[in-house]
Amino acid sequence: MPGTGPRDAGPRNTGPGVLRAGIRRAIRIGSRPGPWKRGPVLAALALLLGLSMLLHARIPNRFGHLGSLAETVLPWFGLFIPVLLAGALWRRSASAVAALLLPVLVWLHLFGGLLSAKSRPGSDLTVASHNVSADNPDPAGTARDLAASGADVLALEEITPQAKPLYEKELATEYPHHTVRGTVGLWSKLPLSDTRPVDIEMDYGPLADTKPAAVRMAYNRALRTTVATDQGPLAVYVAHLGSVRVNPRVGFWTDTRDRNAQALGKAIAAEHNERVVLLGDLNGSLDDRAFAGITSQLRSAQDTAGDGFGFSWPAEFPVVRIDQILVRGVKPDSSWSLPATGSDHLPVAAGISW
Repeated sequence: MPGTGPRDAGPRNTGPGVLRAGIRRAIRIGSRPGPWKRGPVLAALALLLGLSMLLHARIPNRFGHLGSLAETVLPWFGLFIPVLLAGALWRRSASAVAALLLPVLVWLHLFGGLLSAKSRPGSDLTVASHNVSADNPDPAGTARDLAASGADVLALEEITPQAKPLYEKELATEYPHHTVRGTVGLWSKLPLSDTRPVDIEMDYGPLADTKPAAVRMAYNRALRTTVATDQGPLAVYVAHLGSVRVNPRVGFWTDTRDRNAQALGKAIAAEHNERVVLLGDLNGSLDDRAFAGITSQLRSAQDTAGDGFGFSWPAEFPVVRIDQILVRGVKPDSSWSLPATGSDHLPVAAGISW
């Protein structure tokens, strides 16, 4: 029938109301921000994250050692990248996605090399280090586990007077040579000589020199000895630097550790032997500027020949590597963490060659 088609449904409304609605719709579309204008806060946060990692050495330490704290957890800055990416995708912000390229590239530059497998089979000597913890409920079991590790040279830190005889007894068969100075010791399958404590200024101040030597030795936390290898003498340092604390009043307190690190760096600088190994709990990540005097002379076995980050503390869920093996004059072939013991630290080991 005529008049029933779509074109004949009725006259169109072309009045001023429709015109005004069309104008308002056009204004809304025109004023809606495009993808490059969305998410300016997310873009700014992404740039700030990238710059914080890139310029971490410039973060001031004047206020609660904020710079050292940031450098201690620097690898974990990467966790913010997927969070910001999720926000950028939700906001459909092209500018935020583009800004995220900076932190991604910086993180890969700093830590991307740790993600690749760098260990090589075979080595001339295996060294290991373990903070056995003063509160270890089973020092004898810890000693047996370490003896089974196959390490040729084994450093222990935080040895208590009560636990010392247990370590000596359990390690005697595998390690006929050993020395203990205060709370640190070294067990070796090879002969030791020229052993002496290293003053890392644990006891510091005008009254330090007035204390008897026996009192100072009781809490000595560093030693130096020479290991006789088939390739010649190897100078080995064992150290346990001062603890760090985080609290609201002082922030990241590192004064003792930083002083110890400087003193240890000076001792290593005075070492005449070209071949040096440093084993110990340094209570900090090597990204921390406090260790510049040490890392300028020695290189990390984990960074050079390890697989992954090698986090060692706390043992239940390691988030930072504070137990270190550093070398000079020898070649790291491999670096790894040993299974957990009764300590709150994981033991760390490395294979080295000449």
